[in-house]
Amino acid sequence: MCLFCKIANKEIPSKVVLEDEHVLAFHDVNPQAPTHVLVIPKRHIAGIGQATPEDEAALGRLLLAARRVAELAGIAESGFRTVINSGANAGQTVFHLHVHVLGGRAMAWPPG
Repeated sequence: MCLFCKIANKEIPSKVVLEDEHVLAFHDVNPQAPTHVLVIPKRHIAGIGQATPEDEAALGRLLLAARRVAELAGIAESGFRTVINSGANAGQTVFHLHVHVLGGRAMAWPPG
């Protein structure tokens, strides 16, 4: 079982921001911005590159949850970044689909 599945199953503690039956949002243990929250589907999907048409509802729930996290964190108005890394060369280190919600400071482009 992957790290994020263990977090979703409450086998590993996390600082939860938002949770419902489909998604879990929790603070990143290695934050890259003043606000850095990860939003995951509770059901394992390895990454965005492995998502199928059957995952359409799950993908929509992830993005809506990311917006809600930004609202709860007080960064929705000032602006926030959502990031989905897909594959090792893109920086994905945990192969369970997750959306990074980053904010609380001005961001620059390009990001990497």
